[in-house]
Amino acid sequence: MRLSPGRLLPAEFNSYYLHGEDEDAIFEAAEALLAEGAEDAVRIRVDINELARVESESRNQGLFGPSICFALVRNAKSANPKQSEHLLKLAASVATDNRLIICAAGIDWKKALHKKMKAEQAVAECEFSRPDEAAFGRWLDSEIRKSGLNVASDAVVWMSERLSGMRLAARQMIQRLNWYDNGAGDELALDVVAELLGERAPGALEEWCHAVAMRSPDALSLVRQLLKEQQVAEVQMISWLGTRMQQLLMYRWYQSQRDRNALQAAKVFGDARRKVADESRAWKGSELALAMQRIITAEKLVKGATIEDRPVVIERLTLDLVGPGRLLP
Repeated sequence: MRLSPGRLLPAEFNSYYLHGEDEDAIFEAAEALLAEGAEDAVRIRVDINELARVESESRNQGLFGPSICFALVRNAKSANPKQSEHLLKLAASVATDNRLIICAAGIDWKKALHKKMKAEQAVAECEFSRPDEAAFGRWLDSEIRKSGLNVASDAVVWMSERLSGMRLAARQMIQRLNWYDNGAGDELALDVVAELLGERAPGALEEWCHAVAMRSPDALSLVRQLLKEQQVAEVQMISWLGTRMQQLLMYRWYQSQRDRNALQAAKVFGDARRKVADESRAWKGSELALAMQRIITAEKLVKGATIEDRPVVIERLTLDLVGPGRLLP
């Protein structure tokens, strides 16, 4: 039987198969199903290579009669054929009072286990699609309001873009903001939120990344502003630029495979979604691969693999990426 995420609770079935792209939502729902019901139930979490433990606990008679067992299988995606058959047998034969929750985040829809689980009448199946930006933004705004925080609207939008569907990370961030606010109720501006998320000058960083991705000479003046005026950490700059260039590379690859939504497949989020298509046209595929190699080398250098000044490493990297003829094997 197929269920929507909103119909999973209260738990009415003995076997659940949770799959899809939204890993955080899958495990959040799985933990809720595990916690629901009999207080005296034995609750266990196992990997796919520990299915024998599920059988053992499910059949445990105990000193005072049979015990109830609720089991969560964390990584069904990794099951080999033998484990898949074992898991299918378990799912189809869960005792009346027991519960089996199978998590298969990111499983290939072509995999035999996935098809058989969906076809199994005894299993309640639920798909968790990755939320689009608007849906995640609404969810995040709702969670912030529930927490009682007063977060500036542009900061909420920025959080939504940076966290990109990661619910667990979002909840951890909201908790951090609560600790910072300590019940004061003051408006938390973008600069405060960015600092607490470990990011400094997000607007200026985005401008620099876009300039590099467009191979614009403006990137050279922007990199100096970030390093000298705004004193952004070199490691943070490498992280932002590496993410953007990786997105460009993956976007070009998915485009070449004629993917229907190359932006989504390449995990391009936030403001970058409006820019990556144009940015990708500034590069050949081979140049993007070389650019990633330069970024990886620069990352090693700024993390201590050289005695050279780290700002110099970042400035040279910027020049190599935007300067004509400098990106050679």
